Amino acid sequence: MSFVRFTTGELRAVGRSVRRSVTERGPERETAVQSLKAAAAGVLAWALAGWWWHAPFALLAPWTALFLVQDTVYRSLVSALQQFAVVVLGTLLAALAGIVTGDTLAALALALPATVLLGTYARFGAQGLYAPTAALFVIAYGTYGPMDIVHRLLETALGATVGLSVNALVLPPVHDRRVRRLRHQLAAESARLLTDAADRLAERETADEPDDWDDRARWLGDVLTDLRAARRWSDESLRLNPLRRLRHHPDREPADSPPPAVADTAWYDITDRLLALMRSLLDVETHPGAIPPDALDPLLAFLRGAARAVGPRGEQGPDDGEPTGLDAARRAHRELDERLASTGVLDPEQASLLSASGHLLAALERACSDAAVSR
Repeated sequence: MSFVRFTTGELRAVGRSVRRSVTERGPERETAVQSLKAAAAGVLAWALAGWWWHAPFALLAPWTALFLVQDTVYRSLVSALQQFAVVVLGTLLAALAGIVTGDTLAALALALPATVLLGTYARFGAQGLYAPTAALFVIAYGTYGPMDIVHRLLETALGATVGLSVNALVLPPVHDRRVRRLRHQLAAESARLLTDAADRLAERETADEPDDWDDRARWLGDVLTDLRAARRWSDESLRLNPLRRLRHHPDREPADSPPPAVADTAWYDITDRLLALMRSLLDVETHPGAIPPDALDPLLAFLRGAARAVGPRGEQGPDDGEPTGLDAARRAHRELDERLASTGVLDPEQASLLSASGHLLAALERACSDAAVSR
């Protein structure tokens, strides 16, 4: 029964992926498109090498083309250069082993250890695997003449050209959707964290268990790390991509363009300041008397104003006037400072809270002045 449930679950998951690839844009559709492009590249390479050219080793062309439809055009080019270099070296070593030994088994015993070791060279990346594979092709065919070697290299070059051309000219992949999603997630989760903290403090009750504000603030740092990786992937997908100029056309909608990289810098500052503020708020929640009753309302107003300022729709560009959320946070922070100062000497919890909230406000102001917080 467990096997049946597992199989049924897998089939349903596959069905959902197939349905999403047809009905909506996303990773499933991107995977399907790249798979179909690889298959088309293989067919085209065979048509050119086997049907039109009648090459003696036509299999090498589609075999190469299939694996060079990579996730980015730049990666296709790099892989093509790596693979061609690896195939040349593997072919020459195999031909030399065949000429020296004159026996298939002995040639394999001589060539494979050298080509497998060669394939581990870091500069060849994942393409290093093709060094022993190319050697196997050469030795299995059993022909080591100069023209045979030239044919193999020409067929490999043909397949590489076809694979690279198909990937670059037919729906070249661009990976910026994850960047937009993570940027929106950073804004939305930061705003939600500030709002949840304000709502909990408004209850004026001591928590039975410590809230997870600290963990949620640290998780934002993990999202930022993912964003950095997604940004590198997005930038690579635009390198040597014929769609790059089109995507930056002035008539395109702003939502269709990749978000600017400069906006990411502000989030490093904001997430650090949020983490410090959440730790201060945990101290306040644990010791309710740390904040005087008349200072609680401005603190809540500051948290909610900061939530609107940092949220997906909280910031406006510098040409649109001052953001409402940031303005509210400024006023609330001034009032909080005045209320705490009126009590005399600040205790450690109050000083920490005032400092952390002030640093977050400054980070939001810098982000706003640079128009760097995403909507």
